[in-house]
Amino acid sequence: MSLIVLGINHKTAPVDIREKVSFSTEQLIEAYRSLQQSTGCLESVILSTCNRTEIYCYFEQTGESLLSGWLAEYHQLDIEQLNSVSYQYQDQQAITHVMRVASGLDSMVLGEPQVLGQLKQAFSSAKNTGNIGSNFERLFQQSFSIAKKVRTDTDIGANSVSVAYSAVQLAKHIFGSLQQSHVLLIGAGETIELVGRHLKEQQVSRMTVANRTISRAKTVAEPLEAEVITLAQVPNHLSEADIVITSTASQLPILGKGIVERALRDRRQKPMFMVDLAVPRDIEPEVSELSDAYLYSVDDLQQIIEQNMASRQDAAAEAEQMIAQQVEHYLQWNRSLDSIDVLREYREQSEKIKQKLQERALNQLSEGQNAEQIILELANKLTNSLIHAPTKAIKQAAQQADHQGVSKIRGILGLDTD
Repeated sequence: MSLIVLGINHKTAPVDIREKVSFSTEQLIEAYRSLQQSTGCLESVILSTCNRTEIYCYFEQTGESLLSGWLAEYHQLDIEQLNSVSYQYQDQQAITHVMRVASGLDSMVLGEPQVLGQLKQAFSSAKNTGNIGSNFERLFQQSFSIAKKVRTDTDIGANSVSVAYSAVQLAKHIFGSLQQSHVLLIGAGETIELVGRHLKEQQVSRMTVANRTISRAKTVAEPLEAEVITLAQVPNHLSEADIVITSTASQLPILGKGIVERALRDRRQKPMFMVDLAVPRDIEPEVSELSDAYLYSVDDLQQIIEQNMASRQDAAAEAEQMIAQQVEHYLQWNRSLDSIDVLREYREQSEKIKQKLQERALNQLSEGQNAEQIILELANKLTNSLIHAPTKAIKQAAQQADHQGVSKIRGILGLDTD
């Protein structure tokens, strides 16, 4: 049996190539059918996200070339181009990779938890289409288990490495508690949404969302219980804000030095903390020249992000050790399957010998032959049948001067026991 992982991710290929090998939800049923028919894989899972497409397959024998060939044909790609941007892992490396993916150690943002949910969904989809057997059931359940343990027992997710979280952490560092602060959020994209959620967790007393379109601002503001204004109203409300965080797609600055200077006068020089997360910038750099305006850009947050990333790297090293142990547990279980098969075959073989000799003896008894003679013959033939294979193995090992082999056979036969 052989486990193969074939993948393309954010490290190996740009988005224009990654999107060519992605699978939509609607494609999966047909893709699984085609994959099984073309490669003969016994179990399979297809994981397709914005950052990666990976195919996990369990083969009776190796199937590396079959897998890459199928993916290229399915998406009508040049096989050489696909091979140049993809990676393959087999057996132990493949098992380790699945567990690292589940734990967020192979993600664009180290330790991010979203991929675990995506992997669970991919596993569920494969199971619903009949592509999961005992091997993948065990592998993926153990992968989910170690991912949970990594998140619980390490600091892999303790410190966020997003600019949104870093902005809020910086504000908290300066103000201490944010519960009495009024925050003005300018923009209504994903970054501002994330900033707003982090601020809500800090129990900010009042938030206002300003955006070019009111409808979009309301969508962001509603779960935050925030007020809504237009960008045109910002100059009139700026003086009320203790904290201003901006992230828009504007090509020109929204807040100039003059607007901020007037707001500070209205605040009677009460300081204002400002974070500009936009590129191009939303706040004119000259604002930093004002004595009571404390302006930070994305670059200024980089140090916080690097510190948090360093913390995650330490946690990741710990997580790698935990994963290595879990991989060994899976391999031990997998190896035990071989012994189960051998035991079953051995028992079946012995049972056949017993049945054959037993039927012969019963027939002889029914014919009135001597019972004592029948029992002696049964015992001799049964013994000879059972010792035939071990005797042959011992002779062969002895002829080849395989002393270690002979020693192992003695142990198997129980000859070294007291």
